[in-house]
Amino acid sequence: MATAAKIDPMHQFQIAPLGGGDLVGSPFQFTNSALWMLIVLGVIVLFMWGGMKRQLVPGRWQSAVELLTGFLDNITRQNIGAEGRKYLPWVFTAFVFILASNWIGAMPFAIVGAHPFTVTSQFTVTGVMSIISFATVLGVGFWKHGLHFFSLFVPKGTPFVLKLLIAPIEFISFMVRPFSLGLRPFVAMFAGHILLEVFGNFVVQGLNAGTFGGGAIALLCFVFVAFVSALELLVGAIQAFVFALLTALYINDAVNLH
Repeated sequence: MATAAKIDPMHQFQIAPLGGGDLVGSPFQFTNSALWMLIVLGVIVLFMWGGMKRQLVPGRWQSAVELLTGFLDNITRQNIGAEGRKYLPWVFTAFVFILASNWIGAMPFAIVGAHPFTVTSQFTVTGVMSIISFATVLGVGFWKHGLHFFSLFVPKGTPFVLKLLIAPIEFISFMVRPFSLGLRPFVAMFAGHILLEVFGNFVVQGLNAGTFGGGAIALLCFVFVAFVSALELLVGAIQAFVFALLTALYINDAVNLH
């Protein structure tokens, strides 16, 4: 009697050195995560290089890059103001990296034997990006306003008694920002990939059952996998947009104290 295959949806998130072995020993090892980060970086560089030709009549590639740059420039200008262009490089970098990582990780490269690793499904990656955003906010806030930056935690015109209550709440809310900022893209990709793994295994097991009921379940699960795959592309773009937008809003708080 054949035993059922064990479903291990967490295996796809395991960081492992290329060539086998484990991470014990040398701290400098080239892992699957590092490989796919380089692939994401290569795709971004290729995309930007193809759109930097500055032709008088732009082609589709150049138009796509200009459209993306203008879109993110509008986000920084509308949410930060005249100084928004100063912070466009980081907002642009964060958006493009998260978008490319999410979309590349959702591609069915396994068909040709390559198993993609979604680097944004690791909180260490999105967490570091949120820390960079938070450090930018703190650096800009203290550089422009000095200790007056702490007035961010006390709304103007608030009675003194309420200030004693509101200030700690605002401070805690402010300190939670880097955690929540990095948590959103991580959770979205993590949950989506688990769903795909689980229902993908259901498709295989349903087909292996060799019965009408198994085939019906496999077909239903396949439709669900196709739907979740399309949804992951949408969610991947939304999460990149949310990260860029919140970063711009947080920087605005530091630039223009309210």
